[in-house]
Amino acid sequence: MTTSLGAMSVTGKALATTLVLCGLGAAACGGTATGADLARERGPVPPAADTAAAPAADALSGPATGTASDPTASPAAGRSVQSDRPLSGKIVVIDPGHNGQNYRHPAEINKKVNVLTQWKACDTTGTATANGYSEAAFTWDVSQRLAKILKSRGATVKLTRADNSGVGPCITERAAIGNDAKADAAISVHADGSSTANHGFHVIMPEKIGGPVDPVVGASKKLGLDVRNAFARGTGLSYSTYIGKNALDYRDDLGGLNLSTVPKIFIESGNMKNPTEAAKFQQAAFRQKIALSLANGLQQYLKR
Repeated sequence: MTTSLGAMSVTGKALATTLVLCGLGAAACGGTATGADLARERGPVPPAADTAAAPAADALSGPATGTASDPTASPAAGRSVQSDRPLSGKIVVIDPGHNGQNYRHPAEINKKVNVLTQWKACDTTGTATANGYSEAAFTWDVSQRLAKILKSRGATVKLTRADNSGVGPCITERAAIGNDAKADAAISVHADGSSTANHGFHVIMPEKIGGPVDPVVGASKKLGLDVRNAFARGTGLSYSTYIGKNALDYRDDLGGLNLSTVPKIFIESGNMKNPTEAAKFQQAAFRQKIALSLANGLQQYLKR
């Protein structure tokens, strides 16, 4: 968006899963800690710079995700169904921002739609790196990876578009897909396009507008915090240096949020115009880390 994975015992795996999903603090696993609510709002201390090393991908896999190269690998024999498929019965809608052919159809994507607080373009082209790697291609790849991981954990997953070679859909339609699915959580995947010196990721959450999103504003904030924390731990990217506070931003002008009746957030994965982040986004291994981090954040929220 423009201002855009030797033998190991089952017990050992379960312990690793607990540490990944709960963090190192007892409070994150349901224990008691002074100032826990404030700490959750602030989140994990982000790296000092966006070049900090990220944890190994397999440390982020969570339950029943297999290996870094194959997150849907068959689980070890003898695990319980609950352990293997922790998201069974949950519905997640993934909204890959923009679309690969939007730029060829300006009249279609520029038509105005009502997002309740204003009229906005049906969709936009998104941004791109300096060498032409588009946000639409990035969001489609990450969303495909995220869907694969979530499905391996038992979730029912729906995407708002079927490929990266079409146009739209409009932001109003994207919201409607999540609503019609009665999603337990929805996430719109993006990357930003800001000045080259700016870097870091941020999560966008809805505000109350006297509209359909109002009843899920609180749940959306919880979802946003869980995804923010997992994303920071899993990718090593810093909090945004140029927008929001502690990588959190609240908006009332996004149709995908304003029209949502289910808990929903946007993730701006970083700045595609920043050379360091742009280089990372073009690495398949790093896009897998992003997908795993998002899956872990969604699972943390859905298993509360």
